[in-house]
Amino acid sequence: MTTQSTLILIVYAPALVGDGKRTLATIHGLERALPGLRLEWRVTERRRLAALPKRDEWLAESAARGKFPLVCNGDEGFPVTISGLTRPASQSPGGQPLLDVHAKMPLDATVIAAAGVVLEGVAEGARAFWGRATPDGAALDIAYQTAPTLEGPPSPRRGLPALKLFQHIRSPEIPYYLGWLNYWSAAAAKAIGFPDPARDAELLKRARRTASGGWIVQLTNAPLDLDNPAHLDALKRAYERFPQIGGRDSP
Repeated sequence: MTTQSTLILIVYAPALVGDGKRTLATIHGLERALPGLRLEWRVTERRRLAALPKRDEWLAESAARGKFPLVCNGDEGFPVTISGLTRPASQSPGGQPLLDVHAKMPLDATVIAAAGVVLEGVAEGARAFWGRATPDGAALDIAYQTAPTLEGPPSPRRGLPALKLFQHIRSPEIPYYLGWLNYWSAAAAKAIGFPDPARDAELLKRARRTASGGWIVQLTNAPLDLDNPAHLDALKRAYERFPQIGGRDSP
């Protein structure tokens, strides 16, 4: 039996400072993108599901303490989860603490069709600098671009470029890496020089503006599969186009 792929979504936003509005906007954005989805369950310390009858109030109280707890839809047949984690200033670009929001969901036809809207809803709700949504298989390969080895620097797979560690990137607006679907805020797009009509004609065919003036940029029509030579080439071309990503344009 073939195991269904998972779409892994991560966005990087300013750290929570006691304001629950962004937490709620992030979750509401995900729910709007997938009609019928309700993230009204939490996972207990005993790893059991517990209903959240007053979810928004509970989340607002958590956000006031700087927390973005995991919530899910309670459906083991189609599990959707989202949570946030604070990345300390010492591990973040520009010495600024960040909120990393992670979401996971099965990569079925419905999610594939809505993936761009899903990423936009989460990213804009969190007021993210940038983010990406990538199938789990390709995400693992991409993770090797920044994962140091026992011998020292990263050892990327498939000829992909090595990228700097997050704390060595000069500002939070610069993306650390690419994915299948990429969210670039207006500030992130400016930092990497996107769009350039002359050089980005191909990317612009699969790109659109967001309500806040950011961009959703899709590298390949189908979900990114790095066993597909055309997909791997598309990812490599995008890295060549944007040397700022991953801090490769600075010593």
